[in-house]
Amino acid sequence: MLYIIPTPIGNLADMTFRAVSILKEVDIILAEDTRTSGVLLKHYDVQKSMFPYHQHNEHKVTERLIQELLSGKKMALLTDAGTPGISDPAFYLVRECLKNEIKVECLPGATAFVPALINSGLPTNRFCFEGFLPLKKGRHTILTALANEPRTMIFYESPVRLLKTLLQFIEYFGESRQCCVSRELSKKFEENKHGTLREVHDHFASKSIKGEIVITVEGKTHDKHKVINEDDAIED
Repeated sequence: MLYIIPTPIGNLADMTFRAVSILKEVDIILAEDTRTSGVLLKHYDVQKSMFPYHQHNEHKVTERLIQELLSGKKMALLTDAGTPGISDPAFYLVRECLKNEIKVECLPGATAFVPALINSGLPTNRFCFEGFLPLKKGRHTILTALANEPRTMIFYESPVRLLKTLLQFIEYFGESRQCCVSRELSKKFEENKHGTLREVHDHFASKSIKGEIVITVEGKTHDKHKVINEDDAIED
């Protein structure tokens, strides 16, 4: 049995009772970074063995983990923050578990793009999650395609690349496109900056940028003054 356990994206109090209970019951905890997960486990008095599982070793260790799961071991997979599989390791292990008829259960829980989307004030009835864009190869192709995307778009970005990415969005989407940059979600200094791409870029250009970043961008509309929302949707 493999459990996928979401972890807090900033505030340790966001951990669920059920997640803590399962962590105390499993045989092994797979952790993206054992040091980061160690802080969480210590906070909730979880005393279990941890095994590193991340993008650099997942292809090497998955077969071994599958054999242990087939032998009856129960495992929980954690990433540093949020839900495993959302811009973090999980897909490969889950796929191999399903191939081997090993039960997988993903608990509901924290993931950064959901509160960022809600906080953005942009349409939530239809959206696309793009995660981290490629740094080089494929980036131009993706941005060109997204320039005509009508749904709300959600991206992850690092603070050191935020300004460069916003400038590229201005180039491909136009500077008047509405957006929201969310950072430090669920933490003391959470910020959700709303405005056009140009306004938001200029805001962050004048300050030091810290924390994990979620960028939510308005989809392309025929009327630039009108954003389609759930109330405007035509029911079939």
